Amino acid sequence: MNYKFPFGLKRLTIIFMLVGLVGIAWGFWSAPTTVEQAIEKANSGHHGTDSHGAQSHGHESDHGEDLGEDGNSEGDNESNSDGDLDEDENSEDVSESDSNEDADEDGNSYDGLDSDDNEYSHQDYHEGYHDEVLESESNNSVDETHSEDQTNSHGSTHRDSSSHGKHLLHQLQNKPWASVYVAGLFFFFIALGTLAFYAVQRASQAGWPIVLFRVMEGITAYVIPGGIIVLIILLFSVFGYNHMFVWMDPDVVAHDEIIQNKTWYLNTPGFVIRAIVILAGWGLYRYFSRKFSMRQDLSEASDINYHKRNFKLSAGFLVFYIVSVSVMSWDWLMSIDPHWFSTLFGWYVFASMFVSGITVIALVTIYLKSKGYLEFVNSSHIHDLAKFMFGISIFWTYLWFSQFMLIWYANIPEEVTYFITRLEDYKVPFISLLVLNFIFPVLVLMNTDFKRTNYIVVVTGLVIVIGHYLDVYNMVMPGTVLDQWSFGTTEIGAFLFFIGLFVHIIFRALEKAPLLAKGNPLVEESKRFHY
Repeated sequence: MNYKFPFGLKRLTIIFMLVGLVGIAWGFWSAPTTVEQAIEKANSGHHGTDSHGAQSHGHESDHGEDLGEDGNSEGDNESNSDGDLDEDENSEDVSESDSNEDADEDGNSYDGLDSDDNEYSHQDYHEGYHDEVLESESNNSVDETHSEDQTNSHGSTHRDSSSHGKHLLHQLQNKPWASVYVAGLFFFFIALGTLAFYAVQRASQAGWPIVLFRVMEGITAYVIPGGIIVLIILLFSVFGYNHMFVWMDPDVVAHDEIIQNKTWYLNTPGFVIRAIVILAGWGLYRYFSRKFSMRQDLSEASDINYHKRNFKLSAGFLVFYIVSVSVMSWDWLMSIDPHWFSTLFGWYVFASMFVSGITVIALVTIYLKSKGYLEFVNSSHIHDLAKFMFGISIFWTYLWFSQFMLIWYANIPEEVTYFITRLEDYKVPFISLLVLNFIFPVLVLMNTDFKRTNYIVVVTGLVIVIGHYLDVYNMVMPGTVLDQWSFGTTEIGAFLFFIGLFVHIIFRALEKAPLLAKGNPLVEESKRFHY
C-alpha cells in the first residue's frame, strides 16, 4: 500500500516554511548595522547589558562615576578609572610611567593579554577584540606622539566604549545567523542519526526493523538537501558574512598564538574541502542504499544480490561515518570555541543525533499507523524503538556527565571556560538538558508497558526532540553571541521553516515507494516479530 501525502499536511508544511521565512527575514532586517544601534538594542533587549557593561555605552558623556561601576566591570585598575580622577581632581602626582601604563591598559583594553607572550585569552577572541587590535594598530603612530594629558582616561573611555560597541555589534549581527544555523544543523542531525541507525540495521542483518526501512529511507531523504543548506551557511561564514567562527578572521589569528598553532587544521580551504567530502560521502551512501533497496524489491525472491550489496556498502559506510562525524563535530561545532577541545565531543554529538533520529523514526511510524498505514508494524516494533530511545538517552547522559565532570574537576582555565560561559549566561537551557534528555525519558520509558503505549512514546519523543534542539542551541549560541541570547522571532521562525521543510521532504519521499520493503529476504521475519 503506497502512502499519499495528504493535502492538509502538505499545506501546513508550506505555511510553516513561509511563516518561518518571515521570521528569519525579520531577524536579519532588525539586526543592528551600527554600534549605536547595537547598544540601544542591547539596553532594551532581554539581556540589557552584556558582561562588559555595554549598558554604560549609551551614556558616554557620563564618564565619571558611572564608569567606575559599568565601564570597567571586567576589573580594570581603579586608579585608571574616571571615577578616581573625578574624586581627586588634583592628581598631578601621577607619573609619566603611570600615564603610559594607562594608555597601554585602557587604550588597548587587553584585559586578558599576557605581557610575556602577547597571547590573547579565551575571552578576548570571543569578545571580538580583534576589532580593537586593528584600531589600536592604526592609531599606534599617533599614540606615540600624544602627551600625557592627551592619554587621559576620557580618551581611554572613548576607545574602550568603541571597542565594546564593536564587540556587541558582532554578537547581535551573529544572532540571526546562529539561529538559522542551530535549526538547520538540528534537523540535518536528525536525518543523519537516522542514516546511522539504518546502516547499523543493514550491516547487522537485523530482522526486526525491516518493516521500518521505508520510514527510515523517507527520513534520510533530508540528508542531501539538509546538508546543502548547512554547507551554504558554512560558506557564508568562510566568505566573511558573519563572525560565528572567529578563527576565520586573519586579524584574530595574527594575535592569537593558540589558534596560530592550529592553523595546519583550522584553515578555510581545509574546512571547505572536509565539509564537501563528508557531505558527499553521506549523500552517496544514502543514494546507493536506497537504490539497492528499491531494486531488491524488483528482484526474484531467490536473488538477494542487492541485499548483499547493501550489507557490504553499509558495513563500509559505518567506518566512514564514525570518522566523518567526529571531524564534522570538530569543524562545525567545536571550532566555534577554538581554544577549547574535548576528546569526547565527537561521541557526544553522535549520541545526540542518534537518539534524535531514532525518536523521529518512532514518531513518524506512530503517525503513519494512526492514518491506517503500516499495518504490519506491531507494538513490539514500537517497544524496540522506545528501548533505543531509553538506552541512547542514558548513553548521551553518560557522555554529557563524563565531559562535564572531568573538565570541572581538572579546572584547567582553557577547558573550564566552556562550561563557565554556559552555567553563567545559559543556566536555564543548560540545566534543562538533563531534565529533557535524561530525567524525563528515563523515568517514563523505564516502564515496559509504557514503551508499547503510543501516546506515551509520542509525548516522550517530543520532549526528547525539544531537548536535543536545546543541546545544539547550547553548543552554538554561547560561542557566537555570548550573553546576548534570547528566544524570539528569529529562533521560532528558523525552527518553523526547517521543521516544515523537513516534514515536507520526508513525506514526499514516502510517496515514491511502497511502505514495505517486500524484496528483503528477512521481511517475513520482521512481520512476525513479536514478544
